[in-house]
Amino acid sequence: MTVVAQRLSPRAYRALKYALAGLMTAIGIAHFAVPEPFLKIVPAYLPAPLMLVYVSGFFEVCGGLGLLQPATRRLAAWGLVALFVAVFPANVHQAMHDIAFDPAHPLPSWALWGRLPLQLGFIGWALQFTRREEPQ
Repeated sequence: MTVVAQRLSPRAYRALKYALAGLMTAIGIAHFAVPEPFLKIVPAYLPAPLMLVYVSGFFEVCGGLGLLQPATRRLAAWGLVALFVAVFPANVHQAMHDIAFDPAHPLPSWALWGRLPLQLGFIGWALQFTRREEPQ
């Protein structure tokens, strides 16, 4: 059980759970609807980039929806932690090569590098839902 999860009120816990579930589900769907931006950041040394984009999108949707069911919440949360670790090389690749998701509106290089530590925040966010029960 994480220390932060012990301090969350039931209301905050639910709000964070629904926010992460919605975010992950939406991003996962985007992997299928508009895969091109995600393809750009897959490192060249990885095989089958489109398949990797679809697989990561599938697990984002599963993780997001899984957070909403008590029976699957813990597994979904651990799965999201693993996913955040697994996609980190693509985020590093994006920062190293200054790859814009949208060339018409590129992020500055410092934002791409600054985004990397946010993965730790996402991991911490998902860890909140690895405990057995919601706070009462």
